[in-house]
Amino acid sequence: MRTQRILYSGRGVMYACELERCPGCNGDLQTAYRSKYKTVQTLNEVLRIGQRTKRCFNPDCEVCAEIWGSVQWRQIAPVSCTYGYDVIAQIGWQRQTLQQPFAEIHSSLQSRLGISEAQVRALYHYRYLPLLACHERAQAGRLEQVAEQTGLLLTLDGLAPEGGEPQLWVVRELLSGLTLRSGWMSQQDQTAFMNFLRPIAALGLRVRAVLSDKQTGLLPAVAEVFPEVPHAFCQMHYLQNVALPLTEADEALKVRVRQEIRECIGAWIRQEKEEQPGVLTVTGMLPSRVQTPVPTLQPMTEETSTPVRDALVQDLCRRIRYLLTLKARPPFRLAGLEMVARLWEVEHLLERLIAHHATPTLLAVQHGLQPILHSIQATYSLLCEAAEWLKKIASILEPDGKPVRSGQQVRQELFAFLQEVQATRTADPFLRRTFNAILKTTLRYAPGLFHCYDIPNLPRTNNDRESEFRDLHRRLLRTTGQKGLSHRIIQREGAWELIPHPDSLSATIQAVSQVTPHDFHLERLRLLLHRNRFKFHTRSAKQSHLQLLRLEQRWLALPTDTS
Repeated sequence: MRTQRILYSGRGVMYACELERCPGCNGDLQTAYRSKYKTVQTLNEVLRIGQRTKRCFNPDCEVCAEIWGSVQWRQIAPVSCTYGYDVIAQIGWQRQTLQQPFAEIHSSLQSRLGISEAQVRALYHYRYLPLLACHERAQAGRLEQVAEQTGLLLTLDGLAPEGGEPQLWVVRELLSGLTLRSGWMSQQDQTAFMNFLRPIAALGLRVRAVLSDKQTGLLPAVAEVFPEVPHAFCQMHYLQNVALPLTEADEALKVRVRQEIRECIGAWIRQEKEEQPGVLTVTGMLPSRVQTPVPTLQPMTEETSTPVRDALVQDLCRRIRYLLTLKARPPFRLAGLEMVARLWEVEHLLERLIAHHATPTLLAVQHGLQPILHSIQATYSLLCEAAEWLKKIASILEPDGKPVRSGQQVRQELFAFLQEVQATRTADPFLRRTFNAILKTTLRYAPGLFHCYDIPNLPRTNNDRESEFRDLHRRLLRTTGQKGLSHRIIQREGAWELIPHPDSLSATIQAVSQVTPHDFHLERLRLLLHRNRFKFHTRSAKQSHLQLLRLEQRWLALPTDTS
C-alpha cells in the first residue's frame, strides 16, 4: 500500500468560538465539542486547523440547540474542503477574468501546492460557482436600498436555446447590477413567466420599470405580476422588426446581383495569377517564387507596365469578388444596398480606366457589370427610400444631441413622421407593404417604446443582457476551445457562470469567505440537482452501457408490480 503523503507535520491551531454570551438568553456559553484537525492548503502555506464549538445549556433558551462555531476557522476553507478560500478564488479569477483553460491554471498552481487538474476543475465547478451565487444573494441589503431610493429597474432577457433544450433567462437590476434570478425555463408562455417572476414580486420591493424584448408570453405575465409598472420594450428589437420587409427585399436583391455577376463575368473576376494551375501563395520548405515589384517612381516602359497593369486589373477583380461576399447586419447594415452602391463605384472607375487604356478583362467586366446594375436600378432606388425611413425613425428615437423630450413628445414626433410618409409616397406596392408593416409594428410596440424618456437611468435597449450572453460564449470558447462544449457548459451551469464576480482577486477572496456553510450547502445541492439532468448526456458507449445497467439494477430492485 502506498504511504500517504504528509503535507504538514507541525502542531495544529485550534480556533475557539468567539461568542462569550448566548444570543438568545445572554447566558454563558460552554464548550460543545472539539473538532478533529483537518489539513488545509492555502496559496502561502499548509495548515492544520480545528475548532472548539460552544452552545447554551439553558433548557429554557430558544437557541439552546444551536452549535456556535468559530468564525476564523470558517473563513479559512469551506466545510469538508481541504483547499483554502484563496485557492478557490484564485482558480475562479484565472478562469473567468484571465480566461485561462484548466490546464494553465493547474500549471500555475502546482508549484505552490499539491493539486491535480481534476481537483482544479472540481473546485471551480462545485465550489467557486456556488460560493459566487451565495455572495450575490447575500447583497439583499443593497437591493432594498435601491428600491427605497429610486425603485428597481429590472431587465429581462433569454438566451436562444440549443437543440430544443430549456432556455436560459436572466433578470438583473440595472442600478445595482445584482442578479435577481438566473436560470432555465422549459416553456415561454404566460404561466411560466409568471412563475419565474413571482419570487421577485414576493420580496415586496418597489419596482419602477421593467425592460425586455417583446416576447408574447412575457407581456401578460409582467402585467399580472407587476401591475401598474411601466414595461419598456427594447428599441433595437423594434428597429429590427420594422426593418424586416426591407431586410428580406435587400437579401433578395443581394442574391440576385451575386448570381447574375457570377454567371456573366465570374470567369473573368476569378482569374488569379498562378505559379502553377490551381496553386497561389505557398510557404514552407518549398515556397512559391517571389517577384520583385516595380518601383513606383521608376519610368514605365511598355515592357514594365504590362505586369503592373495586370496587377491593377487583378486588384479590381478581387474588389468585385469581395463585394459579392458581404453579409447583412440589420437593421442598418444592409448587404444588398451596400453591394450595389460599391459596385456602382467600381463601374464608374471602369469607365475612367478604359478611357485611359482598355484591356480585354476590363472591357469584359464592364460589359457584364453595367447592364446588371442598370437592370436593378429601380429596385435599388425603392430600397434606398425605405432605408431612409428607417434612418429617420432611428433619428427620432435617438436622444443624443437633442433637447430633453418626454415620451409623449417622442411618440408624437414619430407618428407625425409616419403620417407624413403615408400622405406623400405609398403608391408603389413594395413601399406600401413596407410602410404598412412599419406602422403595424410601431403600433404594437408603442405601449412600451417611450418609457425610457420619462424614467431616469432606464436604457433604450436591452443590449447589455445580450452582450453578457455573447461575452459568456466568447469566454467559454476561449477557455474550452470547443464550440459544442461551450454550449454544453451553458446548459449545465450557465446560470452560475452569468453571475458577476467582484472587481479584484482580494475582493473575491473576501466575498467567498463570508458565505455561511448552510447557504453554501444548499447552493451546491442546487447545482448538483441541475447537473444531474444531464447525467445521461454522453456519447461514450462504455459509460452509457454502465449507466443503463445501473438504471436497470435499480429498477429491478423495486417491488414487482402485482396488479
